[in-house]
Amino acid sequence: MITLDLTLFIHMFNIILLMIILNAILYKPILGILEKRDNKLESLRKDAEQFEQNARHRQQEVDKKMREASAKAKAALDGARSEAHEAGAKQLAAIRQEAEAEKEKEMAELLSQVETARKELLEATAGFARDMAGKILGRSLEA
Repeated sequence: MITLDLTLFIHMFNIILLMIILNAILYKPILGILEKRDNKLESLRKDAEQFEQNARHRQQEVDKKMREASAKAKAALDGARSEAHEAGAKQLAAIRQEAEAEKEKEMAELLSQVETARKELLEATAGFARDMAGKILGRSLEA
């Protein structure tokens, strides 16, 4: 059974005094340390979010520059291809023109040779005809 005497009040006074001392010595510093830690964690979290946002922004810039560089490279490649195609077409046209000129020269030479051969054959035909007729008739046709 609990008796109400002076020791009860002394124990109550000791407990209250102990709570005040512990609050001053332990609880408030620990709560202060925990609050500082929470503030620091929140600050680090905000910094991490800012770094992530900066990283995303820079990645977008890099991607944009890569797309632009790729487009420029493709345009340069297409331009080089078209220039090469045009140069090839010009060279091919020059070669065809040269071949056509050579062909016309050869044809003219061949036609002159054919015409010369025809004239020679026409001139020689009368003599061949006489010789053949003479062989067929068995006598000379010279008169």
